Amino acid sequence: MTPHKFQTRVYYEDTDLAGIVYYANYLKFIERARTEWVASLGVDQVALKAEQGIVFAVRRVEADYLRPARFADDLTVETKLQSLGGARIVLEQVVMRGGERLFASVVTLVCLTEDAHAARLPVEVRARLSGPLH
Repeated sequence: MTPHKFQTRVYYEDTDLAGIVYYANYLKFIERARTEWVASLGVDQVALKAEQGIVFAVRRVEADYLRPARFADDLTVETKLQSLGGARIVLEQVVMRGGERLFASVVTLVCLTEDAHAARLPVEVRARLSGPLH
């Protein structure tokens, strides 16, 4: 599977006093990349919530901070589906600077109703997420 690629740049606001990306900001980078990945597959999360009352929530994040990113770095976040369950999506997400891995994560998402109860992934969403585009 070819990973989805999302380009971003490190802004001054992303860095700490040492001039490196503050650790929590990697979670923002990968969140934005997941949003773009889902949209690139034709899944409209706003419509999914409005029409079916379904939302995605992060259940678990395993994160490895490998090398620091710095102000003005151009980064690529690669997102790849690892597994798809009845109500669960597991993704591998890596933040790269050129060919160098800076941050690696495994993110588990769950499908929930608006009142936070587990819900099965709708068939059409499952088909888009497991399709050949990712």
